[in-house]
Amino acid sequence: MKKEFAVIGLGRFGGSICRTLAEEGMEVMAIDKDENRVNEYSMIASHAVVGDSTDEKVLKGLGIRNFDHVIVAIGDDIQASILTTIILKELGVKNITAKALNDYHEKVLIKIGADHVVHPERDMGKRIAHNMISNSVLDYLELSDEHSIVEIVANERIDGNSIIDLDIRAKYGITIVAIKRKDEIIVSPQANEVINKKDILIVIGADTDINRFEKKALQ
Repeated sequence: MKKEFAVIGLGRFGGSICRTLAEEGMEVMAIDKDENRVNEYSMIASHAVVGDSTDEKVLKGLGIRNFDHVIVAIGDDIQASILTTIILKELGVKNITAKALNDYHEKVLIKIGADHVVHPERDMGKRIAHNMISNSVLDYLELSDEHSIVEIVANERIDGNSIIDLDIRAKYGITIVAIKRKDEIIVSPQANEVINKKDILIVIGADTDINRFEKKALQ
């Protein structure tokens, strides 16, 4: 069965989520106070509604508690974001993801019951910064404050070496969970798998260990 999503706030972040979910074939209700934004997504979302999410009657009338997942993507109005999240929680919404504008906002959202809190600007900034400072890093996904999954392109320094030759886990404390090689993806590669130049290594580990691997093995 298709999951049903509601996206509240159709700015850059909420609009992007709404568009992507719709492209993936999900049922999406798009909600915003701004009629122009709602009109923009009327042909993208399954339903597009002009409404004030801080009004409990409006959310009740939309049957918001019946959605599998509600995303609170309200832009720069922290008060509206918090109030909307409280109302959603009180109405019994199963899964709430909320956008935080800063660390204080995140703490409040977690305290009032948001199931997931995201910092799109901060997280994207970290990914871009990591990509800029290293020629090897293609993508970066933060798992926690100290651990990440990173896509690293293999260069000539490790070309022709097997995973066991490099002894990556013992030397650096990181794990290669997959290797992308042209159109092939090798999941959980064996220790005798030979790494080729331009292979994309998907590694997981502590940020300090990943950085050490980049500097010592690849530069």
